[in-house]
Amino acid sequence: MGLETLISVFIIRRRRKREAMQPMNMYMVPNPGIPGCPPGLEYLTQVDQLLIKQKVELIEVLAGFESNNKFEIRNSMGQNVFYAVEENDCLTRQCCGPQRSFTIRVLDNFGQEIITVSRPLKCTSCFFPCCLQELEIQAPPGNTVGYVLQQWHPFLPKFTIENEQREPVLKLQGPFCAWSCWPDVDFEILTLDDVSIGKISKQWAGLLREVFTDSDNFGIQFPMDLDVRMKAVMIGACFLIDFMFFETTN
Repeated sequence: MGLETLISVFIIRRRRKREAMQPMNMYMVPNPGIPGCPPGLEYLTQVDQLLIKQKVELIEVLAGFESNNKFEIRNSMGQNVFYAVEENDCLTRQCCGPQRSFTIRVLDNFGQEIITVSRPLKCTSCFFPCCLQELEIQAPPGNTVGYVLQQWHPFLPKFTIENEQREPVLKLQGPFCAWSCWPDVDFEILTLDDVSIGKISKQWAGLLREVFTDSDNFGIQFPMDLDVRMKAVMIGACFLIDFMFFETTN
C-alpha cells in the first residue's frame, strides 16, 4: 500500500477503536465464516442493498486539489459495512483526473482489506470502440472474483459483468443522459436475457454539494440471493460509474 493509503487505514482503525464505545448498532454485526464464501464477504449474504457515500475532502472544495477518494459503505439501516480508500499518486490524480487508473481497497470495520478494485489507464471515447474501460475485482486480495467491461454503444452506457473465468453473468445499462441531467440517475442491473434485477443509482446529494464538490452518493440494489462475488463486483462497478460519469476535472 502507498503511504496515503496506510495513513487512511490507520485513521479507520483509530476511529473504529474510538467508536467502539458507542452503540453497537452503528456497525453491522459480522457473520461467522460461511463455506464457499470469500472471507470478509459474509456481510453481503444478508443485504439486498448498499449505500455508498463519498466523503467530502475540504482541500478539493477550497483549492481544487484532487485527493484520493474515500467512501463509506452502509446498509439500508445506516450501519457501517465497509470503508473504501483509493490508492493513487499525486501526479496521476492531478494530470489524468477522472480518467486515471486506480486501485481502491475496500476495508471492513477492523481495517482488514477484503476487496481490491483495480482499473488500468484507458482513454474513454464514446465515438471509438477502442480503449474501453475495464475493472478487475478481487476478494480477498489476490483472488479474482469478476470483471466489469465497458461495451461500445454510441448512445447508452453499457457494461458486461463477468465472473472469474471471464464468462458473462450480468449486464449493466445506464440512461441516454448519464451525466447527472436529473437528480437521480439509474443504471439497471440486467440478466443476460435483459430482465432487470436491480440497479445502481447515483442519488441527488443536494445543490451545494452537487455544485461545489464531486462527492457523490450511490445506492446499489440487488437480489438477496445473488452470489456474494457478484455483489462485490457491483461495488466495483459503482466506483467505475462514479469516475466515468460523475467525477469532475479540476
